[in-house]
Amino acid sequence: MMSYKICLLPGDGIGPEVIACAKDVLTALPLELDFAESGIGFEEFQRSGSPLPDSTLQAIRHADATLFGAVTTPPAIPNYFSPVVRMRQSLDLYANLRPTRSIPHESSRPNIDILIVRENTEGLYSGIERLEDDGDRAITERVITRKGSERIIRKAFDMARQTNRKSVHVVHKANVLRQTCGLFRSVTFEIAKEYQDIELKEMLVDTCAMELVRAPEQFEVVVTTNLFGDILSDEACMFVGGLGVAASGNIGAEAAVFEPVHGSAPPLMGTGKANPVAMFLATAMMLDYLNEVESAQRLRNAVNACILNGESTPDLSGELTTNQVTEKVIEKI
Repeated sequence: MMSYKICLLPGDGIGPEVIACAKDVLTALPLELDFAESGIGFEEFQRSGSPLPDSTLQAIRHADATLFGAVTTPPAIPNYFSPVVRMRQSLDLYANLRPTRSIPHESSRPNIDILIVRENTEGLYSGIERLEDDGDRAITERVITRKGSERIIRKAFDMARQTNRKSVHVVHKANVLRQTCGLFRSVTFEIAKEYQDIELKEMLVDTCAMELVRAPEQFEVVVTTNLFGDILSDEACMFVGGLGVAASGNIGAEAAVFEPVHGSAPPLMGTGKANPVAMFLATAMMLDYLNEVESAQRLRNAVNACILNGESTPDLSGELTTNQVTEKVIEKI
């Protein structure tokens, strides 16, 4: 049996609660795991002076995979930065994978199985900003590179092939952003020639936002730039149960971090109302990444069985607490 070193980043708000649930669920699976915990987020900033210490980056690098809870990123605090964006850039976690799958619940539309593949290190989140004209003019630079475009597009086509999907939508705004989206689009068409078994489709981002609402079933894999992918993936999750069941993976060549998308949700801290399902689905993504496919599917099956039985938190019409949902999932595993 393989042994894996798993880095845990509890963070802020409900992050520590859902990370604890994930650890309990992983312990119930037939896996040999060694857990190590590191600090991230606003509480870590207050403790050590940095929301993302070098020691945390080293812990992620040395782990086989990392589970991340959530962080609070308050605005206008001197020397504070988004630890999530910095983590993605420092570790070159260039691919953000956001699966959107139907769940057995009335809030979910049926027959949806979308994978949004988002470039995760450049675009409008490159961090190049400045003020001019005595603060009356603010400028952000959008960076799109050939290297960044090639690897995320190739990742999208590879994921389509691995998951037996037949099409990839490239989403852009090249009719207006002619240089940046123009480069992303042209690189897509170059890479697509290497994948004759996968159909390439293209769509403007505003059209894609509309089509996701009208007919999400048409999409299999969507590949796009950083900001567009951030927005579209949050939109898409609302068709399958909302942020409480939305998970993502941040994948690089040498590290991978998996997380729920819901954020730190301070009002839910300590209430028992935080939905751990997104964290469980992020954990299943991590297990797939480690090639523990059977355990990943056991976890997904247990989660779906709980949802189907109404064994869920209030956001999914249930009456169970965070820990009670965890106990039910472990029972079904």
